[in-house]
Amino acid sequence: MLRQSSLDEDGTFQGFIEDAQKDYEQTQRDLKEIDILIKQSTAEVERLAQRNAQVSSYAKQLETNFETLPRQDIKEAYEALNDVQVRLYTMRGQLEKLQSDQRNLERLAEFQRRLVDMAGYGTLPSMSGRRGGSPEQPNVIRVIQTEEAVRQSLVRKMHDSVASSISNFILQAEICQRFFDVNPDRARAELNALKNSAGTTFNNVKDFIFDLRPMMLDDLGVVPTLRRYVESFQEKNGIPVPITVTGVERRLESHIEVTIFRNVQELLTNALAHAQATQIHVSVDLAPDHVTAVVEDNGSGFNVDDALSNSGSRTIGLATLRERTEMLGGTLNVQSSVGQGTRVEFVIPIEDAETLF
Repeated sequence: MLRQSSLDEDGTFQGFIEDAQKDYEQTQRDLKEIDILIKQSTAEVERLAQRNAQVSSYAKQLETNFETLPRQDIKEAYEALNDVQVRLYTMRGQLEKLQSDQRNLERLAEFQRRLVDMAGYGTLPSMSGRRGGSPEQPNVIRVIQTEEAVRQSLVRKMHDSVASSISNFILQAEICQRFFDVNPDRARAELNALKNSAGTTFNNVKDFIFDLRPMMLDDLGVVPTLRRYVESFQEKNGIPVPITVTGVERRLESHIEVTIFRNVQELLTNALAHAQATQIHVSVDLAPDHVTAVVEDNGSGFNVDDALSNSGSRTIGLATLRERTEMLGGTLNVQSSVGQGTRVEFVIPIEDAETLF
């Protein structure tokens, strides 16, 4: 019996080492892929930098004939300049992200190589490659994909709102400057339009910053922040979103507050953008040893199994929300079917925290 048990253990260990070696080899192949992507991104950054220089030079040439040129020509020139600058900024961000991923994967490959070496399986060559297939790797890949999805979303918001508005500011300011001496009434009208545009953009930036990282989350905690976010969500989208809070309101550990807020934020976004819900309800219960949050909507619904297995969706995704919750020892439960709305509940365990008075 002892000998058979020993053989079983040896067989299991041998299988583990063989899997580790396969993971390492996969990491090498993937690192080669990311190296190709880095080279392609570097070439694109260089091309966009040259294009940016050309468009900037053209915009400066237009300034010499500013008063005689049609406003539409000037606007198109500044829009072209803004577009190439945003694309250049985006590609530089993507290149930096790829380089960061490459460094992380190199460290992973080195760890895998040492693991196999210590087990006596043989010496493996030093690293030069990308992600592997160890049990933890799907989580690593999902985190990378999630970060990239968030970056892309932020870039789209910056381009569609803030960057576009700033481009118009520049144009309107130039027009005001030209008309100050020759047509004061026109200059005042343009200044008034500029003021109104600035006010609208300021409000958009405030909303953008709140969505990105609400400062009151650090100052007041998750419950006041959720109330404020839900209120803003209702105002912007014109649908009722009542929120119910039960239990004892209190500050929680920072990472738990962030997770609760981000989960609810993502679920509200999904309900509106993808389920076309017209009614959403949020409830939060702060029990002594756990927090339970529920987001329920009357939207179009979906197949739960497909949603939980789809890591390439347009949003962060329910699978990632579940992983994020489970990393804190919690659970996430989804109830939905096509045409029947959706109910998502997540529970996160907590320790005793200071009660808010």
